Order: sequence, then C-alpha cells, then structure tokens
Amino acid sequence: MAEFSLLLAVVLLVLGIGTGWGVETGQKAPYRMHTLFSVECQNYFDWQTVGLMNSYRKAKQPGPITRLLSCTDEEKKNYRGMHLAPTFEVPSMSKHPKTGDWYPAINKPAGVVHWLKHSKDAENVDWVVILDADMIIRGPIIPWELGAEKGRPVAAYYGYLRGCDNILAQLHTKHPELCDKVGGLLAMHIDDLRVLAPLWLSKTEEVREDRAHWGKNITGDIYEKGWISEMYGYSFGAAEAGLRHKKNDNLMIYPGYVPREGIEPVLLHYGLPFAVGNWSFNKLAHHEDNIVYECDRLFPEPPYTREVRQMDIDPNRRRALFLSLECINILNEGLLLQHKANGCPKPKWSKYLSFLKSKTFAELTQPKFVNPATLQMMEDNNQKHVPVDTGNQYPKIHTLFSTECTPYFDWQTVGLMHSFHTSGQPGNITRLLSCSGEDLKRYKGHDLAPTHYVPSMSQHPLTGDWYPAINKPAAVLHWLNHANTDAEFIVILDADMILRGPITPWEFKAARGHPVSTPYEYLIGCDNELARLHTSHPEACDKVGGVIIMHIDDLRKFAMLWLHKTEEVRADRAHYSRNITGDIYESGWISEMYGYSFGAAELKLRHVISREILIYPGYVPEPGVKYRVFHYGLRFSVGNWSFDKADWEVDIVNKCWAKFPDPPDPSTLDHADEDNLQRDLLSIECAKKLNEALMLHHERRNCPTGNSLSTSEGDTTEKIGISRKFGRLDVSFASKSNHKSANNSQQLASVEKDGVINSFRFWVISLWAISGVGFFIVIYVIYLGHNRRGTRFKQRGRRRSMHPGHMEMNGRDR
Repeated sequence: MAEFSLLLAVVLLVLGIGTGWGVETGQKAPYRMHTLFSVECQNYFDWQTVGLMNSYRKAKQPGPITRLLSCTDEEKKNYRGMHLAPTFEVPSMSKHPKTGDWYPAINKPAGVVHWLKHSKDAENVDWVVILDADMIIRGPIIPWELGAEKGRPVAAYYGYLRGCDNILAQLHTKHPELCDKVGGLLAMHIDDLRVLAPLWLSKTEEVREDRAHWGKNITGDIYEKGWISEMYGYSFGAAEAGLRHKKNDNLMIYPGYVPREGIEPVLLHYGLPFAVGNWSFNKLAHHEDNIVYECDRLFPEPPYTREVRQMDIDPNRRRALFLSLECINILNEGLLLQHKANGCPKPKWSKYLSFLKSKTFAELTQPKFVNPATLQMMEDNNQKHVPVDTGNQYPKIHTLFSTECTPYFDWQTVGLMHSFHTSGQPGNITRLLSCSGEDLKRYKGHDLAPTHYVPSMSQHPLTGDWYPAINKPAAVLHWLNHANTDAEFIVILDADMILRGPITPWEFKAARGHPVSTPYEYLIGCDNELARLHTSHPEACDKVGGVIIMHIDDLRKFAMLWLHKTEEVRADRAHYSRNITGDIYESGWISEMYGYSFGAAELKLRHVISREILIYPGYVPEPGVKYRVFHYGLRFSVGNWSFDKADWEVDIVNKCWAKFPDPPDPSTLDHADEDNLQRDLLSIECAKKLNEALMLHHERRNCPTGNSLSTSEGDTTEKIGISRKFGRLDVSFASKSNHKSANNSQQLASVEKDGVINSFRFWVISLWAISGVGFFIVIYVIYLGHNRRGTRFKQRGRRRSMHPGHMEMNGRDR
C-alpha cells in the first residue's frame, strides 16, 4: 500500500508539472489562457496558418490555440486544410446575410462571437490572446505578464486609425474620448471579451454601412473602401464597453521595420511587403498560392546570415534584417514540416533545407522573452521623461526619393540605398519609381529598393510636353494618396545623393509650417516677375531645394500645389530666359524647382534654410561643418581624375563587378592648401561610397569571382566601354592642361583595375594586329584595283573614240 501511495504521489507530481506553462508567470495561480486567430477556406490563409502554427510550437506559447475557420457550404466541399490546425468552424459572413455586402474582414468579430457562444473551450478560460493569421510568434505572449488586467486589455498601437480623433468616433460611439488606436495583438480577460465581442461585430457593421465617411481624411484608409471598418468596429466597441487599453508599440513589429534599441518584439506581423537586399516578400503576391499542397515548394530562399552581416553596419538596422530573415525562414520551416505531414516524399538535399533543419537555425529561433523595455506602455512614456539617447520621444520619419525605370537611375539608387543603411538615418525609405507600362515590362531593378510604383508623367498626359522632372511632385502626390504611413515628418531627397549622416527634423528644427531645406541661390525668379506671376505671395518665395524635411500635414496640403505650379511654370515659355529663371540652358528644365518654391509660397510655408546639410563634391567645405549629404549633380575632379554623372547613362548595376574609375588615393593629395585638401577628401569619399555600394550590390547578386565581366545583355559591354572612354578623354584633356603624366597613368590604371577594360596591353596589341592586317588588305585591294583599272582603261579608250561625248563626262566624273 505504501508503494502504491508513493507511485500515486509521483504520478500526481508529474501531472502537475505537465500542466505548467513552462515560463515564470509572476502569478500565484496558473491562469488558463487560449489563443485565437481567424481565417477563411482559402489557400491564402492556409499557408499563413502553417506559418503561425509552426511559430506557436517553436515559441512555446502557453495554452491551446484555435483557428476560427469561416467557410460557406460550397467552399467546405472542396476544402483540403482541415488538418492544419485545431479548428472551430464558423458560419461565413463574407457576404452579409442581410445587406449582401461583401466584406470578409467581418468574419473576425463574427467568429469570436460564435466561439464564445458555442465552444466549450470558452467556458474554461480566463485570458484570451487574439492574433491575425499573417503573424509569427517569437516568444510566449502571456496576458498577465504583459500587464493586462480585467478592464485594461493590452493591445498593439495602430497610429493610423485617425477616426478615433474626429467625427467618425463622435458618430459611432457615445464615448469618443475612450477610443483607442489599437489592433493586431489583443490580450484581454474573458469577461471583457464577452462584453466587447457583440459590440465589436455591431460597430463593424455600422462603420461598414457609413459610406459617407470612408474618405482617407476621416478613416486613414488609403483605399477609401471601408476595408478597415472591422478595426474601427473593435475600437468603437471597446469604447462603448468602457475598456481602456494599455497601448504597446514594442511587442509587435512589421518585418522591414527597425526595432528600437533594447526592444525584443515577440510578434512579427508580415502584413506589408519587406525586403533584405535584392530579396523581397509580399504576402499579396501569394493570394492564390497552392504552396501548402505542392511537395518540395517553399517561398523564395532569402539571403544567409553571413551575407546580411555585410549589408549594414548599424546594429539596429542589421537586427531588422535578421527579423525579416527569421519571419520567412519560420514560414518555410513550417511548410517543410507540413509537406512531411502531408506524406510528401523526402525533398532533395539543398544548402537551404540543410540550414532550416540545422542546430544553428533551431538556436536562432529559440523562444524570445519580453524584457522591461519591451513591456513599457505608451502611457508610461507620456508620463515619464525619456532620456535623450533613447530616441523614444522623437517623431517617426520616412525618407522618399524619386526615380525612373532607367539604368541611369538604377546605379544612383544603389548608391543612395547603401548610404541610407550606413548613415543611421531613422525610419524607412521608399523609392518612388515612375515608369510607363512598356518600360515596366522590361525593367529589371525592382529589388533595388523598397518601391512605390507611380504612373509616368514624363510625357504630360494632356499637353504632350516631355518633362521627366515633373515625376517628382507627381510621385510624391501619388504616394500620399495611395500609401499608408504613420510618419510625422517626411524627408525628400534626390537619387543623385549620398547620405553621410542622419537628417532629422529635431536637429534641424523642422516644424509644422516651417519645413527645412537647403539654399538654391540661383532661383532668382523668387525675386522678380516670375514669382509675381505664379504666386499670390511672392514675398514668401524661398530659394530652396535639394533636401526637404516637411511635416506630413504640410506635405498633404502642399503636394498638389507643387505639381500644379510646376505645370504652370513649365507652360510659361515666355519666361524661360536666364535673366528671369537663372536657368543657363533657358529650356524650362528647372520648372519643378520653381513649382516647389511657388507652391510653398502659396501656403506661406517659410523654410528653415540650413547650409550645413548638403554639399556638392568639388566645392570647398566650411570649416567644422559635418555635411549630411553629397549631391553629385555637377562634374567634380581631383587632379587628373574626374566624375560626371551625365557620362554614365549606362547599365552598371546588371554588369558584374562594373564600377566607376577609382579616385586618387588620399595619401597622394597635396597638403599645402587646407581648403583644397578638404574639398578633395570629400570628393574622394563620395566616389568611394558609390563604388563601395556597387561592389556590395554585385556581391549580393552572387557575381562570379575573377576579372571577367558578365551581363545578361549583349549590348552592355559596348555601352560600358564607351562610357569608360569618356573617362579617358577627361584624362587626356587634363594632361593637356599641364598635369603630370604620372597621374594620367594612374588614372588609366584605375580604369583597368575597375574591370571595365580588362587589359590596356591587350588593347594596344590588338590595335597593332588589326592595323597590320588592315594595311595588307588595303595594299591588296589597291593592287587588284590597279590591274582592273588598266584593263578597263584599254577597253574604254576604244569606246571613247566612237563616242567623244562620253569622254568629257567621264573626265568630269573622275
């Protein structure tokens, strides 16, 4: 009997351990919790389910998980994914049973309501975590450890839900002051969820039906289709229930976003496209993807860790790249495991599959646990003073630059993107790519930068005027109308720039109504009749351009004026002359710059003009100024070496190891004149940064090692050769200007070293050989011609004696 009692005690002990969470909860009782996520009967949600379930297991998320599966009877007949997750079936409300409105997002609150009413699991739980299917769990998400309390759920911050601050909230909740901008991750007590869920559903229906207030300026919905009605339904329903959220902006992160220093996110939400180098992923590109049921198929293989370490020296930006890798690798690992469960044959060995199965990957993806910094709520930040070095008090920034679908802009993009990653510039960056439909079909540089595609206005759709510079304001306007951003300040650059350091609104004192920019003194039209013709406030016209830091609210009001004023000035051909515009070409080419200044003047935006942001390589720097941007829009030189961007309208990006001629070594510079020395050092830095960017780009493309150049296009070699010849002409010209021949030789050697001309000696020998062969061919042709001419002359002499008229004519012909 004693032995039986001992055995029973051991069994009970084991069972007690087995029901524990496996993490320290900080609570006296092991609270019961349940994780929910909502999907539909589609391939699109099936691969997301596989990824989320894999991460759920890896992260050791406590408690059970349930997929709320919304399907019509017809969809269920052909559905193959019932085995992918523990599932609770929910009637589909994608097509509303009363109104007929097609809105699949309503299935989320409808599914939660149905689960609460009909699931036994809902009767045996204290806390609920609600996620979306397009998420990857990195570590345990335990409500009470996150700080959730009854009446105080924890949720991720969704700053773009501006309807909480305007008429939308006043129309749809009695307590607009309680409206919280939250979503994505929800952790709440079951009692709160029971009160909230029916309100969540009814408020979603309300907002969905309120079509009069779907506008972007009211909802923040860039599509203005009422697609985020469910999110507002949640916030308004919670306000009705009197729930105040603990808002957290650290727990969840979008892959591609840079995490704050010291923060350990526990949830990845891949709702937006993201990229690592030349690799990218967009969930919308896999909407009909059958990948769960196709053996041996995974998402495209991302770069390896070793490659990513070379992409960025900033530790936080590098962490962002690693988070993106972690997201896609866990998705692919889940697919690999699911294929095995489906009975697929063992896949062929590959380096990537070996990595996914390796101990290294298992260690990299071990559960991550929240730290005190991650748990800090937004209200805590508002109440406490945050030290300056944390950066938490600073507004969000987004950087934009405009390009076209040409090789000329592609190498500039490579340079700017590399410098962006090494400069420490906060926030994200977007390339505004203006292309015609035909250009886009042939374009190869989609992966060079995070990109927003814009219809080209190079040829004006109404006037037919060819003016590519108008794409800049047109693209900014298009981005504002079609992209979603929570940034407070926008930094606008040109493609032909290199960042040397961060450009921030707090350092350069940008504010609402007071953008920051750099001086463009040659815009003399601000002082004469041009401004009086094109703005009602000529006194507010600022001669600025190049770098712009502007508050998002100002930019939204200003962008349309920028475009319209550009069209105005461009059409005003009577005032193209240099004495009016300052345009040395008198072609209206700088109309866009005036469009900017006149548009800003219309709104009376007065710029903070800083001379410490931008410098042109080749200009003498002011002593002690740490310029943040190189603008290589003009030709610059150091000794016999020179660079002019206009010489390089060629495809360097797609030709392995192609780069620009290396600038001189700084050790060879003359130190006698300090101004000239500093000028030349900056010029060398700019050129080196461009070449450094190109070399890293070629490396990421897995270009073959060696001196040979390879390209996907046969005509590129000729183009590159021609462009390099321009470089030689610069050298020859310089040597005629009494420069030392030693420097000339050094420049030629630099060109050879670039791998563009493989061997100077080879070309000289080839030229000699061709000349020799050509000489013998010419002699031979002359010899044959001489013999034939002699024969013909005898024959013609006999004919001319009979026809003297021909003699005079033939004589004239000769």
